[in-house]
Amino acid sequence: MRYIYLFVSILVITSSCSNTDDDNQRNPFLLDINFNLQLSAIQVLDLEIPSNPIYVANGGLRGFFVINTGSGILAWEATDPNHTPNDCSTMVIDGINVVCQCEDAHSYNLFTGQANGEALEYTMLPYQVSISGSNITVFN
Repeated sequence: MRYIYLFVSILVITSSCSNTDDDNQRNPFLLDINFNLQLSAIQVLDLEIPSNPIYVANGGLRGFFVINTGSGILAWEATDPNHTPNDCSTMVIDGINVVCQCEDAHSYNLFTGQANGEALEYTMLPYQVSISGSNITVFN
């Protein structure tokens, strides 16, 4: 009888768990595309200075940003993650931040990918970075 109670308790606990993870929802505005791009020597030189972001136009959905954080290299999609891609949703560099060109002018930090000063549903879309010697490759 004791084993029946144990079995029923385990069954109730496991059936009450949810299979959804609302914190890890895929952003419906940004498509998942595959690309692999090695940065040019000039772009790599620009990244030698920490906190000096660059924009690369020929990768990702509408290009991507790359920044040397001082402890590593990060890459982010250049499209505002809280807009349907359109003429104004490609962001521009503003120091260590990027700003959407639409009327709401969402601003994001390139060190964290998070919005500055406002709570938005999605953070910036990160891309993977591979460093081999003086070669930097950004890919998804």
